[in-house]
Amino acid sequence: MDTWDEIRTSFHVAKLGTVSGAAEALGVHHATVIRHVDALEARLGTKLFQRHARGYTPTEAGMDLLQVAAATEDQFTQLVGRIRGRGADVSGELIVTSIPALSQRLTPLLVEFMEEHPEIRVRFLTDQRLFKLEYGEAHVAIRAGSKPDQPDNIVQTLAQEPIGLYATRDYVERHGLLTEGAWDGHRFVNTDDLNTRAPFYRWMFETIPAEQITYRASQARAVTDGILAGAGIGFLLVQDAQRHPDLVQVMEPKPEWRSHLWIVTHIDLHRTAKVQTMVQFLKEKAKSWSDG
Repeated sequence: MDTWDEIRTSFHVAKLGTVSGAAEALGVHHATVIRHVDALEARLGTKLFQRHARGYTPTEAGMDLLQVAAATEDQFTQLVGRIRGRGADVSGELIVTSIPALSQRLTPLLVEFMEEHPEIRVRFLTDQRLFKLEYGEAHVAIRAGSKPDQPDNIVQTLAQEPIGLYATRDYVERHGLLTEGAWDGHRFVNTDDLNTRAPFYRWMFETIPAEQITYRASQARAVTDGILAGAGIGFLLVQDAQRHPDLVQVMEPKPEWRSHLWIVTHIDLHRTAKVQTMVQFLKEKAKSWSDG
């Protein structure tokens, strides 16, 4: 489609929220901005914006446009940098995503990375949903569970961490240690997500009688809080559990419980300087994680 000017104009409207802001950024008359947006909506057969007194708000289709155009702009910026001999610069905005449970561990690393590269601005997005790298929602994703298989993504192993079953010392004093197969008299803590992809959570649902899983929580952080509060026996990363002297490992870790962490980038941005630098930084820092 020969619509690049219209797409570029609509991208600036989506990013800035007003016709006047887009016109000023592009150095064109506001009537040109309106004409470009109207023409692109006509070509696509859908509304990209909701018009209101305060400006333009992107519709769902408009958000798709914003994300794709943002990724394209990022690629052009990297291209210009390489052409000008600045392709090795580690600068600009870097968007990293992970599941909320990894925030405590990743945040200090992101801060350290920023200190090493003062021209970097980090956005750290934590959510259970998968951010769409192909739409420019993130540059680097840290994912857990089974190996990601989305097309056009480059997936590398970040760490394989041992996971064990833990309970508080008070719980163990009252209920004793755990013997495999002898579940009677014990209480267990698990996720509330019956469709979880985590192998250790699935093991508990498939192995422990449902009536003995007496505490379930919707987020990994809340599962950990339940274990620490004495609600019962639950899964924790060995490395994380070692930070809590009140916890006792009640059952040896099994190989099939291991937590697999993956570092994911999109093929279009994988070799840019800031992405490569962040990937290598995280892989170096994560070497100790698999040691337990």
